[in-house]
Amino acid sequence: MLCAMPSHADVAIIGGGPAGSAAAILLARAGRRVVLCEKEAFPRFKIGESLLPHSLALFDRLGIRDELDHHAFPKAGGEIATACGRRMQRFYFESAMQLSHRSAYQVERAWFDKMLLDHAAAAGAEVRQPCAVSGVAFDKTGATLTTGSGEIRAAYVLDCSGRNAVVGTQFDLKRRYDHLQKFSVFAHYEGVQRDEGRDATLTRLVRGKHNWFWLIPLDERRTSVGVVMDIADFRAAKVTPEAALDEAFAAAPVMRTRMAAAKRITEVYAIGDYSYRNTRMHGPRWLLAGDAAGFIDPIFSTGVFLALHSAEQAAATLDFALRHPLLGRIRMASYARNLNRQMNRYLRFATAWYTDEFVDVFTAAKPPFRIPQAVNSVLGGNIHPNFGVWWRLQLFYLVLWVQKRHALVPRLEELKAEAAPAPSGVT
Repeated sequence: MLCAMPSHADVAIIGGGPAGSAAAILLARAGRRVVLCEKEAFPRFKIGESLLPHSLALFDRLGIRDELDHHAFPKAGGEIATACGRRMQRFYFESAMQLSHRSAYQVERAWFDKMLLDHAAAAGAEVRQPCAVSGVAFDKTGATLTTGSGEIRAAYVLDCSGRNAVVGTQFDLKRRYDHLQKFSVFAHYEGVQRDEGRDATLTRLVRGKHNWFWLIPLDERRTSVGVVMDIADFRAAKVTPEAALDEAFAAAPVMRTRMAAAKRITEVYAIGDYSYRNTRMHGPRWLLAGDAAGFIDPIFSTGVFLALHSAEQAAATLDFALRHPLLGRIRMASYARNLNRQMNRYLRFATAWYTDEFVDVFTAAKPPFRIPQAVNSVLGGNIHPNFGVWWRLQLFYLVLWVQKRHALVPRLEELKAEAAPAPSGVT
């Protein structure tokens, strides 16, 4: 539908992805007048298909569990393997420490995002699509959003517009992580080799020396497959994204096996320079949520999780601010602190992931002190770990530090791309 004429709202939401749609549902159900502007027409292709168990409580709040049960693919956990095939560690959510839900979902984002946006409209939010927001003017009593066919007046703005954040860009808030400047190439395939039973549902992460792969089953036939590499390596190779993807498969024995009978069913997509965070998450009349606040790394499927979590918290914050205007800025500052704290936790994980020590330790035959179960808890979305999880995570980072200097467990040295027998060591 086209953008409507100017209107007034309690909250104007920029962006109709998971963060924007989830916040719109919650605010509309709280009785707030919500206008949501999404610049693209849905459905559209998107990655970030792997969801985490901790989001299931929110899915219940949003009223979408039945649809997920009927249309999404189950997810029992994950697997981290080396590209050479010599080591592998599986982790199942049912064995994680302090995790309320023991399973999750894999979703095709085109379907998932449209389903959420439809629920936002059904909840009472005014959804305008396609409707691009070109700028926002703030004043003491609210904000005026400029769109292609008119203005929208709102008391507050929630920016969920993704990596090209409208408000963040307007205020020049984005700062990139220099040590996480990566390049991703990805597509959907049929015929990717899978294991049997519940292991067919696992998200698989395959680590090479200079890159890593994801394999995410979307249904019984289709799999999302991608590779992440340093952006400098991609530029130096001087090849197309299609060639980069095929060459990466060919160089990794595990991927050669998994992809031997695979057929690509979508075009190849590529994206780079995606690791960043905004230096401020809130202002007197605005909040940032989802990728508009920041994106750490595709590893561990934290993008959609943080988008949904931040949307839930942002909706509660703005509802509070509307009820208690004098206290609203205090609550907004608290929201920003909490979101930064969660992003810091996953930034530390992502930074560790790109070290050889992470794979050395995590894929060791018998990791001590139930470290994988504690790590599994955070990978499942546990954002408030208890002391039992917390101290094991600190021990994990200490072990990584020592492993870099003295081999506590056998090192893979190279993560060599050479043939090897089938791995063992399942937990």
